[in-house]
Amino acid sequence: MAKEKDNVKIIPLGGTNEIGKNMTVIEYKDEIIVVDSGLKFPDDDMLGIDVVIPDITYLVKNQEKIKGIFITHGHEDHIGALPYVLKQINVPVYATKLTAALINLKLTEHRIQDVVTVNIVKAKDVIKLDKMSVEYIKVNHSIADSCALAIHTPLGAVVHTGDFKIDYTPVDGEVIDLQRFAELGKRGVLALLCDSTNVEREGFTISESSVGDSFKRIFHGVQGRIIISTFASNIHRIQQIIEAGIAAGRKIAVSGRSMENIIPIAIDLGYIHIDEKHLISIDDVKKYPDNQIVIVTTGSQGEPMAALSRMANNMHRKIQVKQGDTVVFSSSPIPGNEKPIFRTIDKLAQLGAEVVYGKLEAIHVSGHACKEEIKLMHTLTKPRNLIPVHGEYRMLREHRDLGMKLGLSGNNIVIPENGDVIEVFRKGIKKVGTVNSGHVLIDGLGVGDVGRIVLRDRKHLSEDGIITVVVTMEKESGLVVAGPDIITRGFVYVKEAEALMDSSRKVVMDALRECEDKHITDWNILKNIIKDTLKNHLFEKTKRRPMILPIIMEV
Repeated sequence: MAKEKDNVKIIPLGGTNEIGKNMTVIEYKDEIIVVDSGLKFPDDDMLGIDVVIPDITYLVKNQEKIKGIFITHGHEDHIGALPYVLKQINVPVYATKLTAALINLKLTEHRIQDVVTVNIVKAKDVIKLDKMSVEYIKVNHSIADSCALAIHTPLGAVVHTGDFKIDYTPVDGEVIDLQRFAELGKRGVLALLCDSTNVEREGFTISESSVGDSFKRIFHGVQGRIIISTFASNIHRIQQIIEAGIAAGRKIAVSGRSMENIIPIAIDLGYIHIDEKHLISIDDVKKYPDNQIVIVTTGSQGEPMAALSRMANNMHRKIQVKQGDTVVFSSSPIPGNEKPIFRTIDKLAQLGAEVVYGKLEAIHVSGHACKEEIKLMHTLTKPRNLIPVHGEYRMLREHRDLGMKLGLSGNNIVIPENGDVIEVFRKGIKKVGTVNSGHVLIDGLGVGDVGRIVLRDRKHLSEDGIITVVVTMEKESGLVVAGPDIITRGFVYVKEAEALMDSSRKVVMDALRECEDKHITDWNILKNIIKDTLKNHLFEKTKRRPMILPIIMEV
């Protein structure tokens, strides 16, 4: 029996005040469950960084309490950090069938599939722990097998919607389980953690099945090849592309690593249905007339190394875009990706292709609930407390305001920040502290070894370049015997700035002679004098501040 002072702790480690790297800790007494383990792509100022994952210091410190990581669906912002997390905390993972297959693919790439247990669950399954239990509830989203979670505690249920929309006519016919949300609402929902991505959009999200009609209309009458890009994980979108292509009498070919990985898995598991006679290798495309070909490819976000971008830059080994091709972008730009996408569109148009994208046709719908669907989720679950998640601050604030319009007191709503410790009681909710949170940067094989100082240096190098000053000095006397030699990268082209280089060498030499006169021989002091002298001289002459790297060699 729960006592009055008992509480459930909810700690978002990612996914609040940002889009991506979703991870939430739910804790009751000595039991912890983790919801999702995602990554996000780097901000513009994170030069050279591949991906960003949550800081899991809190989980590492408390790993003996963790009963499992429960995954809502298979998008990168919900599963992408798993290989890195599981190398530090080896705990069970629970996921639906398609999600588990995508996770296992990742674990195989990281060579840890044999040391991690991925348990396959399905909607309506309940995983019973000692003090809590976790129930999977069917929802609709832009990837198959998506679920919300109801975490049952002695104080009541905590409902985490995951990413969701309400689709009454989904492609696979599996509608969201609104009845179960209503039943939970009647029993009493302690707290609702709800997707806020589209809370600023009025109305309802359009059904995914509507996109299929647009494909059939676009494909009709096209005489050349059709090249269509979308997210590899959007299995239902790919199914509709396949159906439209077959209806138009075309063969289907696949290009791009993630497409080539995911589509065979989806076919094997029964999520994509296609007769083998309609599916051909990308190598066999040239064996068929152009009006019998559909190529499904990656690159809808203008990613530089994706298949479509390589086609646009004439770098694809097997497909060259030509006059008469029709290229379709079946996606909307992720915020920040607009420039590379439109650059790719321009290049494809210059190659003679007809390019169709969102502004011209209804060829993409969102996977996230708009305002009216979020209202319905609130109305069904009747939560006593609200924690808006999965969104930037303006979205979370809008969701808070919506919750208040639906009857919740402001005292029963918390806008979270990553790392906040939020305690939920039977009769209230409050922030009580923080834990370590933030960004862990992945650069190649390095995990967390690039921090602010390295990023600052990279930014400095990218903006102003570097100057290396090499001086050879006699060990005993401290006299300069060679140099100073000045090498520049990303600052000026030396042949066009010989006078500047000559004056730079002179000011450095003058400074070193002054040090000789004062008997200064400490190398750290000499390096700082070289750096400061040259920095002032270059700023006076060029109004630039390159990074200056002094090197002293002794003989």
